[in-house]
Amino acid sequence: MRVRDWRDILDEVAEGTSAPEDWRAVAGRRREGVGEDLVLGHPRDGVYLLKTYAKNPYDVRGVGTRVARRVDEDLDPLLPGRDDDGGRFAVRTPPEDEDDAERMAKRLEETVRVHAEAPTTPDDFFTDLMEAVESPAFGPMEYDGTDRPDRLDELSDAFEEAERLLNAELDDLIADDGVDRGFQ
Repeated sequence: MRVRDWRDILDEVAEGTSAPEDWRAVAGRRREGVGEDLVLGHPRDGVYLLKTYAKNPYDVRGVGTRVARRVDEDLDPLLPGRDDDGGRFAVRTPPEDEDDAERMAKRLEETVRVHAEAPTTPDDFFTDLMEAVESPAFGPMEYDGTDRPDRLDELSDAFEEAERLLNAELDDLIADDGVDRGFQ
């Protein structure tokens, strides 16, 4: 298991070639200490565990690793499905240049216009918007900013070794940055 910077994990997800709409995520507060946990899963690309904290409002730091090569029958129920009434998430990549930005804006404008004129569901609207902006990964997400979803606890328990290793790495980052000390 190789621990990497959390942004490297997101870059790997963004560069993937699998169906972007098949990603699923669960996120919430860490069990102990400062920060949040995020689990990203894709049937073919596997499962990633990330741990982050905000050093300040402009600087998020963290670590992550790939904990499974695929989503199997044991992990599948621990990730939200399309029919869950939770939120949605997306990984974004910026347009490459001005021409790409203009093409993306036109696709986005057309998508919004079509959905404004026809009956639609929130999920269909979200999916079409993500396709218009060429999001490399998006899908359903269970998130709790003030607590931990039960699924997040179950996923953490399923990957105990990775959980211990990433917690230690993140705690070292937090201590190095002095975030754990409060006001002096």
